Amino acid sequence: MGRKQSIVQRTPGCFLCGKEPTEEHHVFFGIANRKLSDQYGLTVRLCPEHHRGRKGVHQNREIDLELKKYGQMCFERTYPELSFREIFGRMYKEVT
Repeated sequence: MGRKQSIVQRTPGCFLCGKEPTEEHHVFFGIANRKLSDQYGLTVRLCPEHHRGRKGVHQNREIDLELKKYGQMCFERTYPELSFREIFGRMYKEVT
């Protein structure tokens, strides 16, 4: 299965601040999770500061975790027949 349009972000600009230009960010990154993020549309656009900078998801664990929780919520809403835990191997938010 190939890359799917984002189920997390529907608007242009940085997902966190709205600024341009942006870079693609896989909500769940790493070798296996990057492919799963592509497959299930779990990507967002981030400005360079929010992607790679000191305020970015790769440097700020709190922002990274909030984005993962939101990504999990989007996944569960979009794919209610699938188990997030079985596919990604863990949960980032409590099931509601």
